[in-house]
Amino acid sequence: MKRQIIEIDEEKCNGCGECIPNCPEGALQVIDGKARLISDLFCDGLGACIGECPLGAIKTVEREAEAYDEQTVMLKNIIPKGANTIKAHLKHLKDHKETKLLQIALDALKASNVEVPDWNEQAPKACGGGCPGTLAKLLSRKPAAEAETASTAIASELRQWPIQLHLINPMAAYFDDADLLISADCVPYSFGDFHRHYLKGKMVITFCPKLDNSMDIYLEKLTELFRQKSIKSVTIVRMEVPCCGGTEMVVRKALAASGKDLDVNVDVISLSGEIIV
Repeated sequence: MKRQIIEIDEEKCNGCGECIPNCPEGALQVIDGKARLISDLFCDGLGACIGECPLGAIKTVEREAEAYDEQTVMLKNIIPKGANTIKAHLKHLKDHKETKLLQIALDALKASNVEVPDWNEQAPKACGGGCPGTLAKLLSRKPAAEAETASTAIASELRQWPIQLHLINPMAAYFDDADLLISADCVPYSFGDFHRHYLKGKMVITFCPKLDNSMDIYLEKLTELFRQKSIKSVTIVRMEVPCCGGTEMVVRKALAASGKDLDVNVDVISLSGEIIV
């Protein structure tokens, strides 16, 4: 059957193993210095591991593959690892609205006489962490009035409209010889100095790799933009949550498809609003 499944670029992979904790299903192992997909049966194709790869070596593709077997995964790889891994896996299925797989997983726990842990609580990141991008978290900050050092309002650095990739015309004249900023939707809300630090002097494109349902269209648009326009520089700014890694993945795929060889600068923003990479 044809379905979505993980593919690893061995030339890019350095065997760091960052992807392993985010695959509680046990589909990935580091073998001979490279991350390997050890069984189609264990890969659900939902891509929780993608955002943890610092080199962009993992992506999802559609190909002929054995059907994912939730019951086998539960019995062989999830239950033996204990409560934290079970919690991470159940929350992972819930966050991706995989209700059928979730029921199979719960049935497997019942059949194995394993108590169902309180998986609606935040699962530890080291054990897979479900989908960290959807975990509720209260951020502690100083009030804006205490944090500001300047009394004047910060001017907008926005130089074009529209900015959302779904609405962008890749042939727009303002992309000629542009320094291009590609931002995940959440970044400007987390990084307080977004306009001065990132947007100044750049043309901006924004999208969400998790919630937008237009990734194929986005790939086509970005490919056409890179192919037709003389872009001077590309800066990607994304959040630290794994699903946001799709921002960089789409851009790099578009560059490769366009045949252009451009240096890409990538910054990762923490939930607390700091540049961490």
